[in-house]
Amino acid sequence: MGSTVTSINFIDEGKLERMPIFQDAHGLAVKFFIQKDITQEIQAELCETITSLGGRVETKVPRQGYILVQPGTAEAERLRLCWTSPDRPERHFVPYTYVEACKIAGMLLKQIFVENGVPIKMHIHHSIANVNARAALSQRIMHSGGDPTASSQSARIILADPNTEVFQHLVKSYEGVPDKYIESYLWVKKCVEKGALLYTPLVYKNPGGRRPGEERTPFTEEDEERLCQWIASKIPFKETGGRTGNRLYQQLCEMAVDPEYAWVTRHTWQSWRERYKKNSVRLDNVITAIVEQKKPAHGEKGQYGYVRKSEERPKRARKKRGKSTEESLHAEEKIIGEINGNMANTPPIIIFPSVSTEQFMSGSQSSTSAMPRRSPDEEEMEDGEDGEEWRIRIGDEPPPTWGKRKAASESSNDPTAKRARLLNYPQQSATDQLEPTPLSEANGEIVATVNLHVIDQALHDIANEYRFTVQEVKEFYDKCGEMERTRARFRKMRQLLSTIPEDIDVETDGQ
Repeated sequence: MGSTVTSINFIDEGKLERMPIFQDAHGLAVKFFIQKDITQEIQAELCETITSLGGRVETKVPRQGYILVQPGTAEAERLRLCWTSPDRPERHFVPYTYVEACKIAGMLLKQIFVENGVPIKMHIHHSIANVNARAALSQRIMHSGGDPTASSQSARIILADPNTEVFQHLVKSYEGVPDKYIESYLWVKKCVEKGALLYTPLVYKNPGGRRPGEERTPFTEEDEERLCQWIASKIPFKETGGRTGNRLYQQLCEMAVDPEYAWVTRHTWQSWRERYKKNSVRLDNVITAIVEQKKPAHGEKGQYGYVRKSEERPKRARKKRGKSTEESLHAEEKIIGEINGNMANTPPIIIFPSVSTEQFMSGSQSSTSAMPRRSPDEEEMEDGEDGEEWRIRIGDEPPPTWGKRKAASESSNDPTAKRARLLNYPQQSATDQLEPTPLSEANGEIVATVNLHVIDQALHDIANEYRFTVQEVKEFYDKCGEMERTRARFRKMRQLLSTIPEDIDVETDGQ
């Protein structure tokens, strides 16, 4: 306690002189007043320390100096109310620990957190969770004249931990509020060391756009010439389109890695595009002159929009069974089932239209989808070659020999001898039943009869659906040999007839 702590000051003569920290530049002692209800032991220690550091303890409140109080007591509040005055800005109220803090700091701590003689209100945010750190920060604020006991609403400065997310939230919440500052807890120490109240400065962040009066990078004639050269090489003919698209100018800026295209960095791709778009009439003339000089061909390699043709891969033909084929298949299966039910001595047989009788009899297991369909003309030619046994009725021709009913069967009233519509089965007599027909002959007759029935049934359906005669449908089918083509033709004819007005006048030959 007896040693004198001095501070180093530079005097006008340039000589270094050591002086106590509680003396001003003129060598006068700094005055202190101690709150009367502080314990005598603390008062005695304060008096000794102040005296040893060059200060002086007064028995009355001085006009200029420091009033040492015990924070939180009624006497401290009474002293503030009685002796705080705007006319005495150099009268400061500090806690009695201020003396020890100045001794540790080695200098007289300035009252920087005071404005117009009133302490600046501060709030220590809960993000500073360490209790000791909060207490030390509070003491440092009070030693420099501030009030750290204010709430977050009334405080002018909120001190928080910058390493937490809540700090950035506070900054964004109060960035538009005047006279409200969010500072780090380290900010107090920086202000004390510099001896001044310095808020964290605001940095201008460009919100976008161009400042008033600020000029962009101007387009030069050389820029326009290079732009026209680029467009002429990529889209030489304007009628192909694409000169105002984005991709053309994006590709231009992507060429910046090439030293020859270093000039593209002068502007953004949007600027290049807008330059052409706003001056297209004038620049198109320049581009046309360049194209006439170079005379490129349409679709030349390097032009915009033209890419290498992909390699053609051979396509494997796949046969798809149409809906009409499936319907015919189901119809034939149904008919064969009826035949099997009526023929007691014949084993059940299901024969598909794409399988010939020869394959069926030889036991061939080939897939039906792998065999090509044959037209009726081809079947007719094959029937003629194979013999009378396979002949079928076509058009108005008389039925084949095997298709004629015997006289005995005509007079028979046996219900089992009845045949399906449009089918001609050879009727067997009682004596014939004792000698069954060979299997190959019976199967051949069934196949021919089924094929005949399916075709005739389909032709009848077309005639009924589109309201034409069966004879007309059969004539066209005999010419083309394709059921789908026949159906499409009569559907089209019915549509055309439907478009003719009903009240049209018919002109006679006499008129």
